[in-house]
Amino acid sequence: MKRLSFGAAIILIFAFSAFGQRAAAAKVDPSKGVREAFDRLVEGIKQVDVDKVMSVYEKSPKLLIFNNNGTATQGWDEVKSVNEQIYARLKNVTLDITGLHVEMLAPKAAYITCKWKQTQEYNGKLEDSSGRMTLVLKLIGKDWKITHRHTSPDKPDTTRPVFPSER
Repeated sequence: MKRLSFGAAIILIFAFSAFGQRAAAAKVDPSKGVREAFDRLVEGIKQVDVDKVMSVYEKSPKLLIFNNNGTATQGWDEVKSVNEQIYARLKNVTLDITGLHVEMLAPKAAYITCKWKQTQEYNGKLEDSSGRMTLVLKLIGKDWKITHRHTSPDKPDTTRPVFPSER
């Protein structure tokens, strides 16, 4: 009888343990990794750190950026080159994000939308701008990566140079 009771107790422990693991797994927020990638992007922008910013993008020739002047930049190498040129002229960046929305499209696909307001010194001149942004991300291995960005400023700065890749 003691053996039977002990065996029944073991079975119950395993059953409750499995149920608890399933319940815990069900509570995991599937958008958490997407949000963490976005937070790294924002942190990199605020720190004017090109490498941190680029680490969030998919390292692919298919990476596509729709720029705020109506042009497009394609490919990780080209995006990095353009960002290096811009970041070399930046300092004292502040960035405020509002209206952040993360939408999971599938277990390995998501998009983010938000409004942004940024101030910075660009070539020694104080600037401020605001607008909206959409990011498309996919899960590559264990990391969420941006595959597409579309930024639309409220008031585009017409004095900014247009890089050859954006023509």
